[in-house]
Amino acid sequence: MDDPDKLLENLTQELNRGTLVLSVLLSTESRIYGYALVTRLKEQGMEVEQNTLYPLLRRLEKQGLLESAWDTTDARPRRYYAVSEGGRQIRTKLLTSWKKMNSSIIALEETL
Repeated sequence: MDDPDKLLENLTQELNRGTLVLSVLLSTESRIYGYALVTRLKEQGMEVEQNTLYPLLRRLEKQGLLESAWDTTDARPRRYYAVSEGGRQIRTKLLTSWKKMNSSIIALEETL
């Protein structure tokens, strides 16, 4: 059997990956740049590496769920992301699905 701590860490990472899209869509109602999004997610208890987040942001933008724009007014240009209207619609449906799954898991736990 694998090391229990390592196994738990891997399974926790899988859970986080499974909820990362929804977490990003929930965290981009107001425009935000990538590093600030990493910080916001971390503050909410969701650890995500920048090398995981940035490709996800590009993919969500390509799928039409996020919009982005460069802000070059500061000395350091930043690309800001915000959920699109289509992203809001998907977010609502994903959140409903997540809540149903969460309720099912709680109900299963109560049978123990």
